[in-house]
Amino acid sequence: MSSTTEASAGRAQIAARTLRTDRWWLPPLLTVIGLAAWVIYATVRVFMQKWYWVPEYHYLTPFYSPCVSLGCEPEASLLGRFLPNWPILPFGAITLPFLLLFRLTCYYYRKAYYRAFWQSPPACAVAEPHARYTGETRFPLLGQNLHRYFFYIAGLISVVNTIDAVLAFHGRNGGFGIGLGTVIIVANVVLLWAYTLSCHSCRSIMGGRLNHFSKHPIRYWLWTQITKLNAKHQELAWTTLGTLALTDFYVMAVSAGWFADPRIVN
Repeated sequence: MSSTTEASAGRAQIAARTLRTDRWWLPPLLTVIGLAAWVIYATVRVFMQKWYWVPEYHYLTPFYSPCVSLGCEPEASLLGRFLPNWPILPFGAITLPFLLLFRLTCYYYRKAYYRAFWQSPPACAVAEPHARYTGETRFPLLGQNLHRYFFYIAGLISVVNTIDAVLAFHGRNGGFGIGLGTVIIVANVVLLWAYTLSCHSCRSIMGGRLNHFSKHPIRYWLWTQITKLNAKHQELAWTTLGTLALTDFYVMAVSAGWFADPRIVN
């Protein structure tokens, strides 16, 4: 396959990589900084294996949910403890790889990191520096086709996160209660659901292969609602990175005793 930088017959012979005069390099640069910062923070946190659980209010950070390691606090283990307590094995190891793969294969994130890290291409109307273009026809990029299956697993994990959010309505002395942490955890779960359901695969599942929408009114209604969410998929992709980090940091701060959780009810 020919280079994407080669001039085609009949086109203007332009030696410059681009004639754009705006700061086209800024969005991919910000993407590199943003994604790199988040990955560094998340990696450090998942291997800390502490400050992930607030027993008084049943606050569990999403980075450790479900907590299935023998090193987890028993009350924090919704699905039981069965993984060995190794320093190199995150407490939430059964879900973290699938959540990572769901995001890596996400249509928006592909665009983001292809442009930012691989410069393929770095921006519209800017030639990429690679000599050849093979698309997603080789390993490991062939794995991008598994996105739909990672979506199914992400949906199940969102159910677990929802249960965690319900359990966070726990009062200081038992019973029902609401704190600032409850609000943050619930808001994060709602946005995670919005991001997951706005996935292109979800939209295709709801409305794909339907020749007559009128014969499937329920699926058509679901398809229209998901289509509205899908238009915000990019914003939700970044917003949920922020809410995940915020929720984890808040639970860590309360668990470490840096400050007390402000209580709204009980």
